[in-house]
Amino acid sequence: MEAQAYRGTCLLNVAAHYDVVLISGSEPTWEKAFLLDYEVADPADQLALTEAGRALADRHALAGVMTWTEWHLVPVARLARGLGLPTTAPEVLQGCRNKHTSRTLFARHGVPSAASVSVRTEHEAAAAARRIGFPVVLKPAAHAASMGVVRVDAADELPGAYAVSANTAGHGVESTQVLVEEYLDGPEVSVECVTYQGQTTVVAVTRKTVGCAPYFEELAHLVDADDPFRATVAPAAVAALDALGVTDGVSHVELRLVHGRPRLIEVNARIAGDMISHLVHLATGVDLARAAADIACGRTPDLTPTRHQAAVIRFIYPAYSGILTARRVREPVGGVERVRFQRQAGDQLVLPQDGGDLFTARIGYLITTGPTAAIAQARAQEAYRALDVQVTPVAQTVPASQEDTA
Repeated sequence: MEAQAYRGTCLLNVAAHYDVVLISGSEPTWEKAFLLDYEVADPADQLALTEAGRALADRHALAGVMTWTEWHLVPVARLARGLGLPTTAPEVLQGCRNKHTSRTLFARHGVPSAASVSVRTEHEAAAAARRIGFPVVLKPAAHAASMGVVRVDAADELPGAYAVSANTAGHGVESTQVLVEEYLDGPEVSVECVTYQGQTTVVAVTRKTVGCAPYFEELAHLVDADDPFRATVAPAAVAALDALGVTDGVSHVELRLVHGRPRLIEVNARIAGDMISHLVHLATGVDLARAAADIACGRTPDLTPTRHQAAVIRFIYPAYSGILTARRVREPVGGVERVRFQRQAGDQLVLPQDGGDLFTARIGYLITTGPTAAIAQARAQEAYRALDVQVTPVAQTVPASQEDTA
């Protein structure tokens, strides 16, 4: 039920203002409570998606089409265009999906980014790393959720890292290439943006905590309505969206501050995952899911802040891979908005360093709020300490990854 755990609030918020019809790759379950109608079709199959969309259009007067799933951005944009509904051009979204294309456009438009080389073999990757200089980052050109992204500090680490990135990239539909990139050393943030008819508004800044080196697993996020980084990173985020040609929708723009200056990592032309849109709603009152729906229907979104606080999500990971034997909240803690477990006792947990990813490692998450960032973070730390999570280590067998299909 990972889709419900991470995207349930998006569907809830959209359904509060619109009648919703859904195209899903499987029979809806929990979603049915929010739906007027649905069709079952693979959203990654353009023909199947188009046929399902036209079937729904025959039964209902469709006002807009949207997705919050990275893998479906281009097919859904093509569907919207085919139905004569508002959308950023599919060609633009292809550029967002392919990080090599994005880097090229950033360079052309003077947006500060990272040195990047597209490669197809380990030999090419080694040569690119020598040119760029260690440390470097290897990543699939068209994937998501930090899967297959590995930091390499020395030449002898490159073969193993390349195997990980290439394996992940090999499952891609839009590109199977691997990128070798300059490592950007500095605080990582994302900028949550809303673009309507070519004009972008920066709604919030999310500070990220990553770990599980040499991987980039996201361990926590903080959204502060008063984040002092906002003035520094907002212009770079807007410039990146302009360079790519994004005209309409909600975007999640990732960057790092290197010596205090923003450098672009990537643009995700959809609502952020990991409950970030919910953190934005808690901290500012701005509803990004509703904004995305409004824009999809050609309506001006309301981006007026109605709250002024901070919100934190902290993800629950095991200290080591193994079998989850217990997970519970020992005692209540103030300021906790929710605790959500997505793994059950008996489930196998595999950390990235053992061949897993966020879909095989996370046990769940907790969310806290506070009048300031410091208070929200302190509450998150206290709530984390109040958890009882027990894992029994075992010999590793890596399960198949599961990907968000909401």
